Amino acid sequence: MPITTPYTKKPSYWQLSLERRFFMVLLFSAFLFVLAFFWPLLLLPANILMLFLSIYLLIEALLLWQTKQGVQASRTVARRLSNGDDNPVGLEIANQYPVHISLKVIDELPIQFQRRDFALYHHQLASQQSTTLSYTLRPTERGLYQFGNLHLNVSIGLGLISRHYCFVQPDEVAVYPSFAQVHKYELLAISNKLSEAGIKKIRRIGQNREFEQIKDYVQGDDIRSINWKATARRNQLMVNHYQDEKSQQIYCLIDKGRNMRQPFNGMTLLDYAINSALVLANIAVMQYDQPGLLTFRHQIDEIVPATRGRRQMQKFLETLYKQETGFEESDYQRLFIQVRQLIKQRSLLVLFTNFESLHTLQRALPALRQLAKTQVLLVVMFENTAINSYITRRPRSLEELYNQTVAEQFVYEKRLIVRELNKYGIYTVLSHPNQLTAAVINEYLALKAKGVV
Repeated sequence: MPITTPYTKKPSYWQLSLERRFFMVLLFSAFLFVLAFFWPLLLLPANILMLFLSIYLLIEALLLWQTKQGVQASRTVARRLSNGDDNPVGLEIANQYPVHISLKVIDELPIQFQRRDFALYHHQLASQQSTTLSYTLRPTERGLYQFGNLHLNVSIGLGLISRHYCFVQPDEVAVYPSFAQVHKYELLAISNKLSEAGIKKIRRIGQNREFEQIKDYVQGDDIRSINWKATARRNQLMVNHYQDEKSQQIYCLIDKGRNMRQPFNGMTLLDYAINSALVLANIAVMQYDQPGLLTFRHQIDEIVPATRGRRQMQKFLETLYKQETGFEESDYQRLFIQVRQLIKQRSLLVLFTNFESLHTLQRALPALRQLAKTQVLLVVMFENTAINSYITRRPRSLEELYNQTVAEQFVYEKRLIVRELNKYGIYTVLSHPNQLTAAVINEYLALKAKGVV
């Protein structure tokens, strides 16, 4: 629910600001006086200009300060912002002056944005009218964000001077994982337009069914499903009725070690993993599966047991909101022990992590192989976009050629990591961070279509 803040106002009767136009006119007048020293005929026009300037400034000041509270303003912002997405912020401004005014609006953004020159301009707001200004903010880290004061500089006519209003009562909002992506994919799924987000239509291969009931045989039923014992008891043909298997457990395992601190487009790889895990959990709920969550570093941090229902999404959101990366190396052996204790049935484990070298993979591979023996393991990794963009450049020196060769070796090693995981029956997704969500959902739907989970 949006927050509409009724701002209180500081006393601002003598908060006067001289605008740039004032100094331009003053400079021109001074220039005329200098010329009048050489050409005395210009002294009269210079004096007239100064007199006109003084009278006009007095008129502007009277018009600006004749109304005790000339403008009203309020900010409208949602209680929760979506991380990594554009979030709208609205400003309601009402003109209570008897004349047209010009506005310069300065909003004090949260410190996380590091912007101290953010200003909106809206000229010529008519008397006794209101307007709505809007802008968007794209947060790149989760947590609490504190908005500051809202400042308005109001000018009239030529705008030589302006009156400053300061509206005080800061807003505090929370930035959560990207629930905007959750709504986006949910709406696309309802309207059958997931292909617009890069989700492929996958044909179901084979059958993955569970028993539902025994019913009377009708023409067209598969004779292979005849239940002969029930037929003998009822003295009429009875068949077993099956439905597609549902309520499978889908666990998102999120690595919070130092390898997930790598930044991309202002966000860390952990943030991209969190956003994708949230969307995947929602898609799993829509597929009647049971999403669960486990986050880990050198130890296990948070566990959300797999279950069905819409309340599970709220648990995901609240748990993922407070996750942070560490500087320790992740302990995959401890992860295996915890998964073996927690998950008793065969489930799909989606592990969000990042291996940059074969050496790093070899330390985690024994635990991953043990996980893959009893569970369906899908490892989700990130492409190094900085290296990929560097490779496409044309080298201009021998040093750049050498650096590109080293970069190509890193890219090739990433492909070797994927091949090494596939060799042990571990499914993999290697994706650009911006395309991660669609890639993970595609792989999840493909595994379900194959009857793997």
